[in-house]
Parts: sequence; structure tokens; C-alpha cells
Amino acid sequence: MRDIGREAAWRPMAGMAVLLAATQIALADDLGSPAPTSREPRFASAQWSVSVTPYGWFPFLNGDVTVRGRTVSLDVNPIQVLEHLERAPWMSYVEARRGPLAFYNDIFYANLTASASRSRFLRAPTLDATLGVDFEEAVIEFGGAYEIAKWTSGAPGGLKDAYVPVRYTALDILAGARYWRQDMAINLALTGTLDTTGLVISSNRAIARAGAVDWVDPLVGFRVRHQLAPGQELTFRADVGGFDVGSRISWNLLAAYSWILCVNNGVTYSGMLGYRALSVDYAKGSGIDRYEYDVLQHGPVMGMTAKF
Repeated sequence: MRDIGREAAWRPMAGMAVLLAATQIALADDLGSPAPTSREPRFASAQWSVSVTPYGWFPFLNGDVTVRGRTVSLDVNPIQVLEHLERAPWMSYVEARRGPLAFYNDIFYANLTASASRSRFLRAPTLDATLGVDFEEAVIEFGGAYEIAKWTSGAPGGLKDAYVPVRYTALDILAGARYWRQDMAINLALTGTLDTTGLVISSNRAIARAGAVDWVDPLVGFRVRHQLAPGQELTFRADVGGFDVGSRISWNLLAAYSWILCVNNGVTYSGMLGYRALSVDYAKGSGIDRYEYDVLQHGPVMGMTAKF
């Protein structure tokens, strides 16, 4: 695996930190918007609100990848991911809400070189030295959410009317689709015992290259939003997808805490910390045309939200 050096390795992390601090815009990745703090009738305005988000997700990668019939195991931590990013990642979320109805879009893109175990060739019980995996992935999600229930407790100043309460728990149902696009290549040491069938020879290495692979997973799920106090919210989201339409199965979990930082010129800024896990099991082809991606990505997320 290529070593790009400590100075270059930490440059993506510094860039992400500057982006998050400078923009004052935060992760709303499936989090919804912070709870209102004033006495506003529920859904009374019937106006659209929009949350715009860049965010940072720092995942572990654990699982197996098969390219051109050759399987390797990935076991990569967030530091290794940051050290070997090939270019700046892109992570953004946008949600538009009107009353109980919301539409959202989430984009995750990363390009990196990751370490991997020795390659196992499906056609023969041989192990070949793996120099690393070049990994490019884009995950784009579109969907909608609808609040089907809301439980409240207490009201500001003891009021017993339609005003927003101090604490509430809301339940949303979710439906949408997640588009995956991957470009994967396994780099192998070029030795006399290496079976080069289906491989591309380049200098002193052989490359098992899949080319662009993409698919779409339908998904369904739910989201629970619980207000601890005005401006402080806990969120839990879960969804499942694939169903052999795209992948065999995929699932996504998110748990996060958000809090309002300030309100300036009608824009509400909030911070967020959480943890996300995204898993997918996709396969196609057979023999030397076999491609499989069975990987769990999980790690902390952080950012700030701007709600208009």
C-alpha cells in the first residue's frame, strides 16, 4: 500500500475541520432539524424550512471484497482512511420540511487506498501478496419522511394549549432509494506463481480492476426524535434496503445528539455528534468476472447544521 506521508496524510483532516468551522453549517444527516424553542403552534405556519449540511464521517471499514475472482479482507480504521485519501471527500445532506412531511438527499463520496489481507483466488487455492486496494465509492440517497406520531410532556409556563411543549418524542417513517457507485482495484505483487488471468499488468504489479459498478437499493425505515430540552435533541434512525433488487441486503443506523448554537438573521445554527453504521452485501457475476462487496462502514460523525 502506498504511503503518502504524515504531512499529506493529515491534510484532509485539517481541511475538513476548517470547512466545518468556517461554514457554520452542520450535519443533519438524517437528523431532522433542531426543536423550536419558542411557543409556536405545531405545523401552524405550513411553510417550508430547509437544512443544508456538509458533514464529516470517519469510518472503520470491515469486510470482504472480491474483484475479478480475487477476494481480500478489509480491516481499516479511521486514521488509516484519513491518511490515504486520494482526494478531498464530499459529504452533504439537505432536508426540506413542511409540517409533518420532509424530503431529503444525502451524498457521501470518498476515494482512498486501503490495506488488505493476502488475495485468495476463487479458481485455485493460492494466496498472492496484496499491495493494497484502490477504492472509490459514491453513495447517494433520496427519500421522504412523514411524522406519524408525537408524544409531548409539559408546556412553557404551564400552558395547556397547542403550543410546542418543552419535551417531545416524534416518530417518522422513511422510504427512499440509495444509489451506489464503486470503482475497485486490487493491486497484487507480480510474481512467477501469480495467475494473471483477467489481470492488468502495470510495471511490477498486476491489477484486478472491476471498473465502474453501480446499483440502486430501495429502502424503508423509521426515525425517532426526542427533545431533551429546548434546543437539544436526540435522534435515532434505522433503515433496511436491497431486498435483492440491487444488493442482497443493506442496512443503516444513526444515533446522534444535536444542540442549538445560535440564531442569526433568521438562520438557526446547531452542532451535532453521533455514530453511524452502513452495511451492504452486493454481488454479481461468477468466476473471474465475480464482483462482491460485503463491507460494514461504521464510525463517528460530526458537524453543524444551518436551518433556513
